[in-house]
Amino acid sequence: MNNTREVEVVVIGAGQAGLAGAYHLRRSGFQPDRDFVVLDHSPGPGGAWQFRWPSLTYGKVHGMHALPGMELTDADPARPSAEVISAYFDRYERTFDLRVRRPVDVRAVREGHGGPPWTEPVGVLGGGRLLVETSDGVWSTRALINATGTWDRPFWPRYPGQETFRGRQLHTAQYPGPEEFAGQRVVAVGGGASGTQHLLEIAAYAAATTWVTRRPPVFREGPFDEDAGRAAVALVEERVRQGLPPRSVVSVTGLPLNDAIRRGIEDGVLDRQPMFDRITPTGVDWADGRHVDADVILWATGFRAAIDHLAPLRLRGPGGGIRMEGTHAAADPRVHLVGYGPSASTIGANRAGRAAVRDIRRLLEREPAAA
Repeated sequence: MNNTREVEVVVIGAGQAGLAGAYHLRRSGFQPDRDFVVLDHSPGPGGAWQFRWPSLTYGKVHGMHALPGMELTDADPARPSAEVISAYFDRYERTFDLRVRRPVDVRAVREGHGGPPWTEPVGVLGGGRLLVETSDGVWSTRALINATGTWDRPFWPRYPGQETFRGRQLHTAQYPGPEEFAGQRVVAVGGGASGTQHLLEIAAYAAATTWVTRRPPVFREGPFDEDAGRAAVALVEERVRQGLPPRSVVSVTGLPLNDAIRRGIEDGVLDRQPMFDRITPTGVDWADGRHVDADVILWATGFRAAIDHLAPLRLRGPGGGIRMEGTHAAADPRVHLVGYGPSASTIGANRAGRAAVRDIRRLLEREPAAA
């Protein structure tokens, strides 16, 4: 391909995980544009944070960890988190000269000519490179840091009668803030942090709210110390090591029983109901004959990993996920997934970015570039 550009490493995504990886590449001596490139499909800096709803102020953000090498200081807790973190990421990109290219959509990652470097001799056309096909041409690379997160793949469950509902259905990814639900009857689905936050906000405006979850929520009392954190991450890590689709770290930590949650429980806003069995034109039904009228069904049902562009590499195993060894795919040590599974947290992404770059350096030293 005449328009193919060559680099040592391509980083896909410029959220927390992608920027952490790019920072550690920089620190290891890799130069932007010459040795590595960061591709991001978002319109501006901020990763998924730039799309968060206005009522999610920085003071409400749970567990935001600073990017490596630069703290986030003097942030106004009353300011929307989308503004605070987007400005921080923008400053970070400029401070470390990461030269993120955006908006660039990555369409597919394919095997280059010559196959993986451990099966083909050095010097074969392609030299074991990967081809990253994008809206801005093709990049040929010896290693890949995939840091695409989950925001672009909201999970929408399917229930009988869903297509007949005459009201509005929306996902957390489309949540506009609580004011739009004034005077409406809202059924919120999901037992995670987003679902509870949405309900606590909406209840002040809505005519009625109903909270339904598939499993009873698990509330966590007391401090969440380092040992508990390691245990939670280990549970997620074991799944990806087995090649199963990752669960979020939050799903195994439980919900912190803070003052806002306690008030919601006392006020009856967080009165959890079991999952309904059917959606009707006017609301939701349970098998026992109970019905709740609804104008809105809000699906706070989480996200899945945005990795469809990696499909040509056939990395998924029989369990439906990508089996991992550390930060790289077990089937291909050139492909690192940062912010996937156990590293899908802000502090986890920082650590995984550093580990991925360390392994990539070893790989590139072991497999010299093709002549």
